[in-house]
Amino acid sequence: MAYVDAEIASQPDCWREAARLAGTVAGTLPRPGERVAVVGCGTSWFMAMAYAGLRERAGHGETDAFQASEFPADRRYDRLIAITRSGTTTEVLDLLAALHGRTPTTVLVGDPGSPAVTFADTAVPMPFADERSVVQTRFATTALALLRAHLGDNVEALAADAEVAVRAPLPLDPARIDQATFLGRGWTVGLAQEAALKCREAATFWAEAYPAMDYRHGPISIAGPGRLVWAFGELPEGLPEDVAATGAAFVHSRHHGCHTVLGSWAAGRTPVDPMADLILAQRFAVALATSRGLDPDAPRHLTRSVVLA
Repeated sequence: MAYVDAEIASQPDCWREAARLAGTVAGTLPRPGERVAVVGCGTSWFMAMAYAGLRERAGHGETDAFQASEFPADRRYDRLIAITRSGTTTEVLDLLAALHGRTPTTVLVGDPGSPAVTFADTAVPMPFADERSVVQTRFATTALALLRAHLGDNVEALAADAEVAVRAPLPLDPARIDQATFLGRGWTVGLAQEAALKCREAATFWAEAYPAMDYRHGPISIAGPGRLVWAFGELPEGLPEDVAATGAAFVHSRHHGCHTVLGSWAAGRTPVDPMADLILAQRFAVALATSRGLDPDAPRHLTRSVVLA
């Protein structure tokens, strides 16, 4: 079994641990009304996008997400949250150093001994969610689970959905698909971006992501037989029918089951929360790699952390 398989399967327990941790670190996380920036690189940036959408939806205040390298240095925030698994990513460390003494910073990090812990004003170490794999799965979702717990979400219910997602059959056979597009709305746009990234990283597979409402403004032109459209969260009216007309498979998890057009799904309960649906997408990416004869623990051209000279 690949390392990433075991790490994906451990997410329900990691989310529960994150919920317990959230109750002890509340003072280091954003207060309602604060103007907040959230940064990361790659997967961490997509989790920042999801949290920003959730925090604003919950009415806690203006929240912006940025790639760490693209943070607007002249813009003022009450607090900056940085998400970094390794705590060694160059762009994150550079930003934390630049903001020292100007903006309060908190880092969510996997390695409590990493440089980011020293560079930030406060740190929330999560070594229980750190990973051996290059391809990031459980640390990212656990960081988001902690932030969601701080917003008041019921993480135990999320973990119950995750328990289903780690065991459920995949919605369709990856070997039948030669391209995938992931869609989201609001906070789930970040999840869609992350699902597509997992397919690219683990399986060198052609995968894209878009806001669901924008999909019919051009990207739908590549849909067709042998291709997949996978939607997270709220679904635009008429989208399943439009995708079906192209001949592409369509997957969307919802309260009463998984809606799959030209795919297959075993009977029974399916994940409700889009973050649990992301687990299915992670597993789909690993299965894609296996079907293509690739090792998901050894992705091409990638390392666990990008450290620039």
